[in-house]
Amino acid sequence: MRKVLLTVAALLAATTMVVFAGGGKEGAAASKVTVKTMAYGDNSNQEGQNWIRIVDTFEKANPNVDIDFEMLYDEAYHQKVTARLAAQDIPQLAYMGADARWGRPWKEASQQFDHSPYIDANTYDLNLVPDMDPAVAGKQIYEIPLGTSNITTVLYMNKALVESLGFTQPKTYADIVAMVPKARAANLDVISIDGADGWAWGSCLMSAVVARMSGDPAWVSKAVAGTYKFTDKAFVDSLTFLQTMVKDGVIDAKSLLVDYGANLTNFGTEKALFVVQGQWAAGGIDPATADKTVMMAWPTLPGEKPATAGSVAAAIQVGYGLTKTGGAVENVRNAALSFLKVFYSVPETTQRLRDGAIVAPILKGYQVPTDLPSIVKQKVALAQNAMSTDVIDAFLSGAPNDALNAGMQKIIGGEMTPAALAAEVEKLARP
Repeated sequence: MRKVLLTVAALLAATTMVVFAGGGKEGAAASKVTVKTMAYGDNSNQEGQNWIRIVDTFEKANPNVDIDFEMLYDEAYHQKVTARLAAQDIPQLAYMGADARWGRPWKEASQQFDHSPYIDANTYDLNLVPDMDPAVAGKQIYEIPLGTSNITTVLYMNKALVESLGFTQPKTYADIVAMVPKARAANLDVISIDGADGWAWGSCLMSAVVARMSGDPAWVSKAVAGTYKFTDKAFVDSLTFLQTMVKDGVIDAKSLLVDYGANLTNFGTEKALFVVQGQWAAGGIDPATADKTVMMAWPTLPGEKPATAGSVAAAIQVGYGLTKTGGAVENVRNAALSFLKVFYSVPETTQRLRDGAIVAPILKGYQVPTDLPSIVKQKVALAQNAMSTDVIDAFLSGAPNDALNAGMQKIIGGEMTPAALAAEVEKLARP
């Protein structure tokens, strides 16, 4: 039985009948395949409502399949994943990822399943699906991402406002510094960031800087694995760049009082030339400002290495994947993969790029809708063209990541040195 119920408002326009070995539409009761699933969402949000509607429609078209799901949202989902895995109550299909938060529980339970031999290359563009475990030979696909990798380090520029001060899109950090005097004279921030949110310093800024300063797109994951140390020059130099930005007036120390909502409001009401956030923020910018906004990678930074020039940090997008338990049963595997082909193709899923939930679908030959706002089209282009690098909190979690986020706030406030923070992170990362 389902643990979440919702009245179905409408059916999808069309769903293809799926026939599995051992039984088809006739005799469905005798050969029904049940796929035990952990779904993400709840019956009060759009994500959950869409899931239920898609499942209902699929099951009506495929009466020999039962997508038997438990649906939870936010922290409750993560807690239940941990509890079910500990109790050996393993779902066969689940919402998961390949990073520390979304992937680690499945990895530690030895439940990651490689979809590579089974994923349909005629449905999905495999060039847009990253290798989820470079340490293992061959491309490992542990889940089917809802979209291309999630860019976390976007620099949004109000093109009209920048040009009103006599400047153009910056090619180097020095070009941004040159804007400071005129911006201050006009009572404008140069770069706004939600500095009250510790995660923003790591996910939305430092993740890009570390890759640029080190020249290694996988510097963070390698440091967590022990190849590098957080006390290495590249990391200390990256932290020092925070001090440089405050000293140059590019970022104001008062940003420590700005939260996520205020950050986007500042940019939307044209109180800042630039704002730092992830790609998902595009949908939260005031439409009038969004129409004159450019989404860009950070320009050339002082001391950056050529190997990672123009890069953006991007985390592998979460999605649905079979567990090893589910993947081992052929009829369950076939039913689940057939359902996912439908789930990933319907408008309720593909159009999530409109509000920033995904960057762009990974469907083969997917055409970006012409009616999308310019800013949404830009993020698709950025994802397709910029080099992707590690996002810090996709690999560094717990106490070391907490210390890093809090420590970067202290650096901005002049309460801690880069070297001291680097040493603290390194110590916490090596238990």
